[in-house]
Amino acid sequence: MNKILITASVFLLTVGSVLAQDFPVKVSEQNEKMMQGKFEPTWESLKQYEAPEWFRNVKFGIWAHWGPQCVEGTGDWMARFMYDEGSYPYNYHVKNYGHPSEFGFKDIIHIWKAEKWDPEKLVTFYKEIGAQYFFAMGNHHDNMDLWDSKYQPWNSVNMGPKRDIIGEWAKAARKNKLPFGVSIHAAHAWLWYETAQRADKKGDKAGIPYDGNLTKEDGKGKWWEGYDPQDLYAQNHPLSKGSENTGTIHSQWGWENGATMPSEKYCTNFYERTVQMINQYNPDLLYFDDTTLPLYPVSDAGMKIAAHYYNHSMATHKGKMEAVLFGKILTDEQKDALTWDVEKGAPDKIQEKPWQSCSCIGGWHYTTSIYEHNSYKSAASVIKLLIDIVSKNGNLLLSVPVRGDGTIDEKEIAILKGIGEWMKDNKECIVNTRPWKIFGEGPIAESSNPLNAQGFNEGKNERATAEEIRFTQNKKTLYASLLAWPEARKVTIKSLSENSNLYPETIKKVELLGYGKVPFTRTNVGLVIELPEKNVNKISPVFKITR
Repeated sequence: MNKILITASVFLLTVGSVLAQDFPVKVSEQNEKMMQGKFEPTWESLKQYEAPEWFRNVKFGIWAHWGPQCVEGTGDWMARFMYDEGSYPYNYHVKNYGHPSEFGFKDIIHIWKAEKWDPEKLVTFYKEIGAQYFFAMGNHHDNMDLWDSKYQPWNSVNMGPKRDIIGEWAKAARKNKLPFGVSIHAAHAWLWYETAQRADKKGDKAGIPYDGNLTKEDGKGKWWEGYDPQDLYAQNHPLSKGSENTGTIHSQWGWENGATMPSEKYCTNFYERTVQMINQYNPDLLYFDDTTLPLYPVSDAGMKIAAHYYNHSMATHKGKMEAVLFGKILTDEQKDALTWDVEKGAPDKIQEKPWQSCSCIGGWHYTTSIYEHNSYKSAASVIKLLIDIVSKNGNLLLSVPVRGDGTIDEKEIAILKGIGEWMKDNKECIVNTRPWKIFGEGPIAESSNPLNAQGFNEGKNERATAEEIRFTQNKKTLYASLLAWPEARKVTIKSLSENSNLYPETIKKVELLGYGKVPFTRTNVGLVIELPEKNVNKISPVFKITR
């Protein structure tokens, strides 16, 4: 998962080449042919896409954002920052594992064993607490494939756990009858690993290169003999402009501002790996941690993968489109072709097309300090986000960090059980619902809350009080969900006043989910509902309103 803040100006810089489909780097299909069918790798063709109905119904997914970077517990982007002299991950790595000139990320892969990983147990638990779909990470910016990869020797079957991580996750998800998604993040390894070309500037290791430039010949007599580190690090290229500043990558995420152009070999390899994964595991959902599509707009790789994925879905579902493909920071035209993903945030109005917010209860990769400092999101915070997102026609994909050994900790388990307790009585206001005429009322709902690049505006809703009410509907039923319990034993919903144009029908019954019928009156101020003496759950009340 990237932390990059990219402005919309990226698209203004590239719009000419986008419209003309003029990609500087074109991939080869010699080894993996793009499947032919209804969709071609152009925006005009991809705009024929419509998200399947099942995706609009599921609403809540769990994501295992897990790989070898979880071994040390120093958080997201560990494999980049362990080569950033003086950073916390660097200091921790040197102290506990050795200097990155001698013990690099390739060696972290070697010691990652996932010895306690039980995918079926985890996915079964996620389903029990209310998850309607499941996602697994296929690779991260660290460039290691977590499946039996034909085109990337650095994969979880050849080394590390020596298990087909994606294959086992897929089996567990399908046994639990959950749609299965794979997230792919490796397109930026070319830039992301440039820190591995550095050397210390001070100390007794000053000037000794880190292991980012090692070659296959350097492996003689080592555990990795026969493997080429450049298949992992992809650093056989000049450094990008300003790469000595670790933060420069933020302005180069769209392959602009002095980023070194990825080679045809690199782009083709990414294309081949991803197409092979699609063909082998048939994911129902595919997520790219990239602006628009991977390697876009410098290569046609992402566009060809999108067309292949859509055609593959139709070919394997008797001509019916069942696939969901996500992209970030999309233009209106691109939202017709892809499903919009918003990172840690939500738009402040209802969206015409279904979309997804991806968020996390902690860090993206497992972070021991978050556990130690009790800094996870609470179950209540997650439910507030979920209610708000669904009211705007969205889904929430929630990442639950997994430790290197393949387990989740007891604090995460308690949070998930809290989510499950609320979902048990209230999930009917979430699953299989659609937005109402307005998404909500309250100070946050009625104010502007703009997105920041990929998203990053979820904080307001995490702090929401009982003044915030969100609406969803299903057939003849309207649901009004408060984002917290009110102190008073009465609730007034202004949008449902007796003279409301939003709800001119007669209200026949109001129920509090998990309790039953509750008294109500409809006035010119709003629908006034009386609450029972005790709260029926620990998070928030949901009212089922029937006409």
